[in-house]
Amino acid sequence: MILSEYPSPGKWETLLKRPAADVAQLEEKVSAIMHDVRMRGDEALLDYALKFDGVQPEGIAVRTDEMDAAERSLGAELRSAIMTAKSNIEKFHRAQEQPLLVVETMPGVTCSRKSIPVEKAGLYIPGGTAPLFSTILMLAVPASIAGCREIILCTPPSKDGTIHPAILFTAKACGITSVFCAGGAQAVAAMAYGTQTIPRVDKIFGPGNAWVTCAKQLAAKEGIAIDLPAGPSELAVYADEHAPPAFVAADLLSQAEHGPDSQVVVVSTRREVLGNILREVETQLALLPRKETAERSLAKSHAILLENEEQVMKLMNAYAPEHLILACGNADALADKVINAGSVFLGIWSPESAGDYASGTNHTLPTSGYARAWSGVSVDSFMKKVTFQKLTREGLEAIGPVVETMAEAEGLFAHKNAVRVRLGGK
Repeated sequence: MILSEYPSPGKWETLLKRPAADVAQLEEKVSAIMHDVRMRGDEALLDYALKFDGVQPEGIAVRTDEMDAAERSLGAELRSAIMTAKSNIEKFHRAQEQPLLVVETMPGVTCSRKSIPVEKAGLYIPGGTAPLFSTILMLAVPASIAGCREIILCTPPSKDGTIHPAILFTAKACGITSVFCAGGAQAVAAMAYGTQTIPRVDKIFGPGNAWVTCAKQLAAKEGIAIDLPAGPSELAVYADEHAPPAFVAADLLSQAEHGPDSQVVVVSTRREVLGNILREVETQLALLPRKETAERSLAKSHAILLENEEQVMKLMNAYAPEHLILACGNADALADKVINAGSVFLGIWSPESAGDYASGTNHTLPTSGYARAWSGVSVDSFMKKVTFQKLTREGLEAIGPVVETMAEAEGLFAHKNAVRVRLGGK
């Protein structure tokens, strides 16, 4: 990790810049893939599976018997863990449901707002070396609570051409029956445009690598809604003398192992705290199966020494991390000062991995500083808010002069006339 001591606020933006890909070159490649899928459909998907995944699955659509077999092959302990996590996520997300909002703004004028689910939701679930079956829970549970009419799932094949059984079991547990063996930008294109096998959806959800994120953003330009720009994972930790170095090191490595383009940041006001954490990172890193991946991430990550907690919170809000851990003795008090973050973990007993899997909050969160303006996935992400208004004659008589005056001032006389003709005016 890169150690920086007392950097001035003017240098924070440069210091905390995320690792970036060549966007222009990537867009050109992803755009070509998406056009190809749009033109050739399933044939293109099978060609790209062979090209990028090294295998060509027997079929794109996963059969029911394959999902049943996956359930039987999965160990009881993992099945139980998945169902416990699902229960916690359901509890938290069901509490987000909002009743019909009805307000009488003035006598005879009633306004209301209703939550209506997105009809067709497409979920992208990363596979490969880390099949993220937990992400299915984070997306399918709120989609189901919202009441989406159709939920489909795309995920890439493993090296033997099959889909990891935990992904199939979790999909089935969440009531998803439409699962397709397709990954990368080509899977996003399939959900955006539809193919002979994969239906077109109204909104695409799910994290992925730079190719997937780019494909989602290109799809958004063509009118296909997306959840949020979810790129490489990231974590920022504030650690004081109350934070055991082993705890903080484990949290940093839990994000660094996601991928070489992930980034972690640890900040403290005590030099000895940072030193102990960095030594512990090296100790734990040596034992990790994904050591090489984590090392590449750590090479672009930062340990920062600041003067006081006020500076710490200013830096954290400037960075706007996907995940923020306040591993300190006064975490609850500092929580009130958090402005920009995807999800916050309070105290030394709140590891980020709890939120990744089972605490109940959602782990599909804004990255790359988007937490300044975006929220993580929730039930609302699968909803549209539609407003209604109903006026009685008396209500229109009361509000009509206001509308007429404002419309005339804007020079929109047909607007004014829409009120006047109803009230018998000329």
